[in-house]
Amino acid sequence: MLRYFLSKILQSVLIFLGILLLVFAMVRVTGDPAALMLSRQVSQDDIEEFRERMGFNDPLIVQFGRFMSGAVVGDFGNSLHYKTPAMPLVVERMPATVQLAVTGLLMAVVIGIPLGILGGFKPGSIFDNLGRLVALLGQSVPNFWLALIMILFFAVRLGWFPSFGRDTWKSVIMPAFVLGLPILGRIVRLTRSAVLEIRDEDFILTAHSKGLELQTIYRKHVFPNVAIILVSVIGVSFGYMLGGSIYIEAIFAWPGMGGLLEQAVGWRDFPLVQAIAVFTSVVVLGLNLLTDVIYAVVDPRIRYDR
Repeated sequence: MLRYFLSKILQSVLIFLGILLLVFAMVRVTGDPAALMLSRQVSQDDIEEFRERMGFNDPLIVQFGRFMSGAVVGDFGNSLHYKTPAMPLVVERMPATVQLAVTGLLMAVVIGIPLGILGGFKPGSIFDNLGRLVALLGQSVPNFWLALIMILFFAVRLGWFPSFGRDTWKSVIMPAFVLGLPILGRIVRLTRSAVLEIRDEDFILTAHSKGLELQTIYRKHVFPNVAIILVSVIGVSFGYMLGGSIYIEAIFAWPGMGGLLEQAVGWRDFPLVQAIAVFTSVVVLGLNLLTDVIYAVVDPRIRYDR
């Protein structure tokens, strides 16, 4: 299993280096990065002064070495808009994004797993029909459309939840649900499929023949096997939710990294864009690595085969 862990760590390091190379090339592939970052109304003299100050006149290999040495310590220079170091601005917004992603993931897990298990053990029941409806909505309804509908109905018409901001605990409910609905649909579908396969296995039939209570069968035989399937799905989904909440945060004016990235792109603040891209990549890679470790712990085939 040690070789398995080392291979996953090496893969993460190689992917991270590839991301750094991609981020470095992002503002240089179009030609003149200085002209790209500044507005069209700026004079040529201002562009030349900015190019010299940012080091864009240096050879490309020198620029890359400087970028890599700064990236290792989280130094991407100052934000062009805020005039302060870019990385602290990203770290400051991280808790709001984590809160949104964690809440959405908890909603998906708490609702999705029971619906999937009940639907798998009782096909055609009301729980199964409800679960399949949730799975269909989660996989087919566009998030931005659902967000607008929820704002109009629950915020504007009923007044149950605020439509923007992060002022109270109610503020997180709607954006978290919208963000978590696709994951909820996926969890329901995968859990139901797993239970449909497991329920006809010999060890489940033996447990029934022994007269074990249904709760005991769920706890001792169903949950552990379903967990093996869901661990990787939940881990990857959480990384997606951290990095894929840009338009959700924009619609609900949620003060997280997604909103900051949207602003940075609009301002052409590429030092800030680079900091957000690298920071998010590190977090997602770390989550994926943690998911691989947990998967190896809960799945005996990984422990003994690798």
